[in-house]
Amino acid sequence: MSENQDTPMANNEADDVPKEAVTRNGENHKEGGKSPTPPVTPPPGEEETREIIVIDENTDTLDLNHGRIGKIEKLEPLKNLERLYLRWNLIKKIEGLNTLSTLVELELYDNQIVVIENLDNLVNLEILDLSFNRIKEIAGLNKLLNLRKLFLSSNKITEIKNVNQLPKLEMLELGDNRIREIKNLEGLGTLKELYLGKNKITKIQNLDDLSHLEILILQSNRLTKIENLDQLSNLEQLYLSENGIPVMENMESQVKLQTLDLAMNRITTIDNVRQMSNLEELWLNDNLIADWSSVDYLQENKKLATIYLERNPIATDPAYRRKLKLTLPSLTQIDATLFSDSHSSLVLMGDAHRRPTSLLSKVNFNV
Repeated sequence: MSENQDTPMANNEADDVPKEAVTRNGENHKEGGKSPTPPVTPPPGEEETREIIVIDENTDTLDLNHGRIGKIEKLEPLKNLERLYLRWNLIKKIEGLNTLSTLVELELYDNQIVVIENLDNLVNLEILDLSFNRIKEIAGLNKLLNLRKLFLSSNKITEIKNVNQLPKLEMLELGDNRIREIKNLEGLGTLKELYLGKNKITKIQNLDDLSHLEILILQSNRLTKIENLDQLSNLEQLYLSENGIPVMENMESQVKLQTLDLAMNRITTIDNVRQMSNLEELWLNDNLIADWSSVDYLQENKKLATIYLERNPIATDPAYRRKLKLTLPSLTQIDATLFSDSHSSLVLMGDAHRRPTSLLSKVNFNV
């Protein structure tokens, strides 16, 4: 073969060819022509999913968390199934559950579900977790008459409705949605825990029927007043942090309260808590409290063990912690600092004992 005869080009020799010399179809390109058009990237396909494979038909618990499952199916042989866990999957629709009448607990946390549907046959269901989905409306629950706990946090829900038809409901989690008004809770006399944090609620109202409520969470909303808590005499924990509340008021009925969270508001004076003889934790950090007389007011709360007052004007006093301990000898923790009972000295314990800045329910743990 002569030296000037055309020879095949190896792959690594292509790097020596000027970019202008080759078009995208491999033809010679004349000088002065248009630059070659880059190849078009194909659109991404659907996320790869997996099918459900049942190994033990007699099991009462099936854990399929984080399995890249795209569809609920092939569960008909499971006649004894009581707990089905399908967290962190790619499920878009609730289906394939009609034969699972023995189911007590169903977790579909963190999927891609838009509509609550096809649950009518789950007449024994007690716990339903649909948090972290794309649900806009509470519906499809009217047959779940044994439901005790309903988790719907981190969805796109705008209105509380269709939950007062659940006669045994004890816990309702609706945190991190788009709710603007507390309503449609009539008849829920069994409700013990109500989570409405991180919404757009402007007023505390329509809670009169919740006489057995023990935990109420309304942090990170748009509240400017504490009100309408008169009928909640069994309340043990009240969380109202991260709002715009300026006054501690209208809590005369909360005689059983153990934890009160009013951090990150606009409070200037500690008040209206003397009737809370069981109060153990008071969170008031990031407010506007400047007068030590507010601390003196708490001397009647003999069980008070933890107080948060950091980032208030009062906390700039060089003797801040010492004064608190002398005024309130029952304290065992001030902000993130624990007291050692044996020495009556201060021991810094770090973040492990720091109160959370934003509190939602334990959506990751169904108890």
